[in-house]
Amino acid sequence: QVQLVESGGGLVQAGGSLRLSCAASGRIRSIATMGWFRQAPGKEREFVARITWSGGSTSYGDSVKGRFTISSDNAKNTVYLQMNSLKPEDTAVYYCNARLRVGLYSDDYWGQGTQVTVSS
Repeated sequence: QVQLVESGGGLVQAGGSLRLSCAASGRIRSIATMGWFRQAPGKEREFVARITWSGGSTSYGDSVKGRFTISSDNAKNTVYLQMNSLKPEDTAVYYCNARLRVGLYSDDYWGQGTQVTVSS
């Protein structure tokens, strides 16, 4: 019913930049928030950033504040993550998350993940 399709991952040197995109499609009635989580090998999934669909309020994990910027194109149901000053510790699979309503209630949906690798 709902698909989240991520793109933009890849390999980059430390200090470089990448931009991730995530487009939501399907029978979506409304979106509350979209955001990003990441998971490195052997570690738990970590919150990266989130944006509210109404008002555009943003929040970030402490490890990415000042380096990453989340934005959205509401008309396209798409969220972006601009990642600057990347560090090797940013290496992880990045997952798009959306809290949205298909039926009567909101629920969480996840993308398939996109790999980001930062070399030192």
